[in-house]
This record gives sequence, structure tokens and C-alpha cells, in this order.
Amino acid sequence: MDASKPRENLHIVVGVDGSPESVLALKWAQKLAAPLGATIKAVSAWRPEVVFAPYSIPEWDSEGVVAKQQGQALLEAFGGNPPQGLVRESHRGQAAQVLIDAGNQAQMLIVGSRGHGGFKGMLLGSVSSACAAHAKCPVLVVHSAVDAVSAQEAAGADAEHLEVQEPTGEI
Repeated sequence: MDASKPRENLHIVVGVDGSPESVLALKWAQKLAAPLGATIKAVSAWRPEVVFAPYSIPEWDSEGVVAKQQGQALLEAFGGNPPQGLVRESHRGQAAQVLIDAGNQAQMLIVGSRGHGGFKGMLLGSVSSACAAHAKCPVLVVHSAVDAVSAQEAAGADAEHLEVQEPTGEI
């Protein structure tokens, strides 16, 4: 398999919310996608702000804010050299459901352990927990920067030797 050219039917979905864990998730996706010949699909979710009058925020652009956060995360993860075939998507909805749906046709879903919300000290946030429980594809949950770097170093060159095998239907 020529891993230098991504195959369109193979892709890894990455949940991107701009958090440090989502930047690490993008880096993990790049490391895993290259030897598999897969593309990366960066997926963000947004919901319109619900505000009750008279305290409305004029011209609040939830989708625009999320797109900007996603762009910044991609820049942090890849600098000016994004992976070949990178696709950016932003969908309206609950983050967990958007990512689960995006993962339906993916080879893998990669999410950070906790995003911008949640409570310090939790091992998994609500989005990563829901993805791990309900996604139809394998889910990689990336933890803190220290844990992710250590795991990446421990994996070393092993990820370079991964091959994709088509399912045979046999168990």
C-alpha cells in the first residue's frame, strides 16, 4: 500500500474544539493516518447561543467562533503544513452526537479526554465518554499533554508499521 497518497474511503475523524487535548488528538491522527493511507476529517460541533431577552448578545456567530477555534487548533497541530487530504467540517448539534455520526463511516474516531467544559480531575468528559460508548468505530481518547507525549514516545515507530486489512467476515 502506498501510504504517501491518502485513500478517500479511509478516514480518521478527529473531534476539534480548540482544547489542548483536541490539538493532541489531531497530532495522533496525523501519526496514525500516514501509514494507513487515510485522510483526516477534523470535525467541530456548534450550537446557537440560547439567550433570553432582554440580555441577548447581538450578532453572536456560534458557527464562526467554532470555525476560528478549529482553524487555530489545526495551525497549532500542523503549523503551515496540514496533512494531505485534510477535510474540515463543522456541524450544528450536540458535540457527542455530531462526532458519533461522523464516525459512522470512519476507521477511527479520536477525541480529547476533556474539552473546554467539564470539571478538572475527571478522567473522561461527557463527550469522550459518549463517543467511547456509542461510536461504531474504534475510539482513541487522548488524555493530557504529558500522558499523550509519553504514550507517543512509547509507541515509537510501531505506528509506522500498521496495515489496514479488509474484514473477512470470519471471526
